[in-house]
Amino acid sequence: MPRKTHHVVPNSEGGWDVKKGGGEKSIKHFDKKRDAVDFGRGVSRNQESELVVHKNNGIIQNPDSHGGDPCPPKDKK
Repeated sequence: MPRKTHHVVPNSEGGWDVKKGGGEKSIKHFDKKRDAVDFGRGVSRNQESELVVHKNNGIIQNPDSHGGDPCPPKDKK
């Protein structure tokens, strides 16, 4: 089963977007990255998905899992 993800990505016209993994349309747009990450984290927790934060150049900065991880750490049973 593919994992659910939400992404914080730079918008080509400026600012930051929160998008559902595989989606083209933005869930919400923000001027500041911190605001987008905070909103995305709330959505991710609610949806039990992984939040994937990207850098300004599009490279993944840091993923943050909020449940439904198909490969949980061995110390978490």
